[in-house]
Amino acid sequence: MSTETEVTPVHSRRDVVQAMSGLMLGMFVAILAGTVVSNALPRIVAELKGSQSIFAWIVTVELLAMTATVPLWGKLADLYSRKLLIQASLSLFVVGSLIAGFSQNIEMLIASRIVQGLGAGGVTALATIVMAAMIPPRELGRYSGLFGAVFGVGTVAGPLIGGVLVDTSWLGWRWCFFIGVPFTIAAIWLLQRTLHLPVVRKEDTKIDYLGAFLIVSGVSTLLIWSSLAGQKFDWWSGWTAGLVSLGVLLLVAAVRVEATAHDPIVPLSIFRNRTVSLTTIASALVGVAMFGGTVFLSQYFQLSLGKTPTQAGLLGLPLILGLLVSSTVAGQLITKYGRWKAYLVAGGVTMVAGLLLLSTITAQTTVFMVSVHMFVLGVGVGLLMQNLVLAAQNDVPAKDLGATTSTLTFFRSLGGAIGVSALGAVLASRVSSLAAEKFGPMGGTSGGDQVPDVSVLPPEIKAVVADIYATATAEIFLVGAPFAVLALLAVLFIKEKPLKEQSGDDRLAAEMAASH
Repeated sequence: MSTETEVTPVHSRRDVVQAMSGLMLGMFVAILAGTVVSNALPRIVAELKGSQSIFAWIVTVELLAMTATVPLWGKLADLYSRKLLIQASLSLFVVGSLIAGFSQNIEMLIASRIVQGLGAGGVTALATIVMAAMIPPRELGRYSGLFGAVFGVGTVAGPLIGGVLVDTSWLGWRWCFFIGVPFTIAAIWLLQRTLHLPVVRKEDTKIDYLGAFLIVSGVSTLLIWSSLAGQKFDWWSGWTAGLVSLGVLLLVAAVRVEATAHDPIVPLSIFRNRTVSLTTIASALVGVAMFGGTVFLSQYFQLSLGKTPTQAGLLGLPLILGLLVSSTVAGQLITKYGRWKAYLVAGGVTMVAGLLLLSTITAQTTVFMVSVHMFVLGVGVGLLMQNLVLAAQNDVPAKDLGATTSTLTFFRSLGGAIGVSALGAVLASRVSSLAAEKFGPMGGTSGGDQVPDVSVLPPEIKAVVADIYATATAEIFLVGAPFAVLALLAVLFIKEKPLKEQSGDDRLAAEMAASH
């Protein structure tokens, strides 16, 4: 028999605003860690003697660690103090950042990114869960818009800060990791002062460690395969058969364990809800399209357009501006009128258009035209990302808010990790084959996989390298477009329902009272 502590939440507007300050700083830190390194990666990989496949892997391992642990953070949030959990995840983040800053080789850097990913998984999952606990869905649009703004500022500031740090001789790329540490410590302190949430404990509840292990192992196996296929072994090979079979078997075993577990990590019952199923599918596809395409734009700016890391950071502004404007405006309008589906449909259409436009870029495309294409993609992503979570949170019982939110975050991150690793492998393979065409067999075997330092190349070689990376990057966006089309189809089938007027904690209190 399950016994739970009584929940009597009272969240005034002041409580919410104070708590949001710490949460938004925490989110800012998590976003900054992912974006501050983007413009520094070509320099880091070249300095540490890494390859093109390693370039994608440095991004992928953080996404992998974040993705694989999000469901576990979500389950822990249903059992323990959400305040302590988010502070613990931020502390992990500090540790990962310090290790990354002191990295002496690629292997150490990758290990540090795993630790950062564990922390980021907690921050991204728990911040959304805490928001849903304190704020009614009817009001959530306004605050989701603010989080969209924080996302925009963090994403804008990250590449720009990273570019300046890399270009400043007495600082260098290591400060891309050190820069987030004081912000993280400030976020932990702010949350200690401002976040006050009731703890709901289920005394007979146990964490499903076997389910968690199988989910993490299955997802990790498939991500390792998608990252290495086409580089270390052929797409159609014994390695592919073995890794895919192992990954699928582990996930099938995870489903069987989750179906019978007393308290599963991912309750399969939530997928009986049509809204949850469709928003989960759409979130995964948005992740593929968004992360899979945009992570390689900085490389295009530097290697194809010949920009410095700082300039590449500035060139990322249009995409973030589009995301910032669309998420903030849509959030305010949803709160005002209570309607949300039209923004999801518009987001799906706009994201498809943005990816198709970006698939036309070349080494000769003007910065203005690339900026317009990026702005269109940013608008689409901004309309979809937070509003998919809002639609799902609005349509589930309060007791399932944590599991539903973390499941959506999990699948969006999973889509992003698969997108980065698989499209990164496609990009590396295409760069290698194009290099072989331009420079002969040696270009495709050694130089094709090595990320070049264009600053030391002769002008005629630099021009060829610029064309190679522009062609390969444009093809990545073309590959991403069908995923955006599938996301749009999923959104079209979501049924719009009125937004609830009670916060998650208030709904939970009412549900518990009704059950007694």
